[in-house]
Amino acid sequence: MIDLHCHILPGIDDGAKTVEDALDMARRAVSQGITHILASPHYKNGRWDNEKEDILNDVNKLQIELDQRDIPLKLFPGQEVRIVGELIEDITANKIQFIDEDSQYLLIEFPTASIPHFTDQLFFELQTKGITPIIVHPERNHTILNDPNELLYLVERGALAQLTAGSYVGSFGKKIQKLSYQLIQSNLVHFIASDAHNVHSRDFYMKEAYEKLEKEFGKQKVNQFDQITKDLINGELIVTNPPKQVQKTKFLGLF
Repeated sequence: MIDLHCHILPGIDDGAKTVEDALDMARRAVSQGITHILASPHYKNGRWDNEKEDILNDVNKLQIELDQRDIPLKLFPGQEVRIVGELIEDITANKIQFIDEDSQYLLIEFPTASIPHFTDQLFFELQTKGITPIIVHPERNHTILNDPNELLYLVERGALAQLTAGSYVGSFGKKIQKLSYQLIQSNLVHFIASDAHNVHSRDFYMKEAYEKLEKEFGKQKVNQFDQITKDLINGELIVTNPPKQVQKTKFLGLF
């Protein structure tokens, strides 16, 4: 299993605080069946500015620690990039770490409360450069919680989206859990990742999420999500199902 969103690098954001914390997370990941992790520390979220070069160094250091302890986990460098107006300039300045080596796929984080007004234009500029934005944990964004079809608009224009495992299994509450189900049902999220920060309050939940996914949507959906994670890390073309509108009346009626 591949986890494409995880705050396992120690001491650089709100994830693992120490090397021991990171090792505890690695052991928990292995117990969940995870073999590969994209380490994705925050970038320009108002508190942390983890740039590409530093992330590469930190991934190498932690991989050495894992290998010395025979923990069978492979790390890849990544970044959870807060959407900012100067993102194109930061890419040009080589501050940004993409998912894949060909710099085609990028994890993008919205502010919790809103979708910035410049999102549509910025996504268009990224796509003209051959970059596909991947919206992380859209189910926790307040604008999308209030109207899931705000996400439909972006996905229809070529964005991808990542669902958090904990959201789907209920660790962020019933409302986010039910929205997570609807986003899967409407083909508005394309893979599951942990967004794990520790082994206590922000655990992986990947095994539980995939078991739930198979129960509710079948093995074919599990295989599709698994294939997309592999294709993203390898820089391959992503094949998705056509997105569908979420019926707002049904959505509101769930709560």
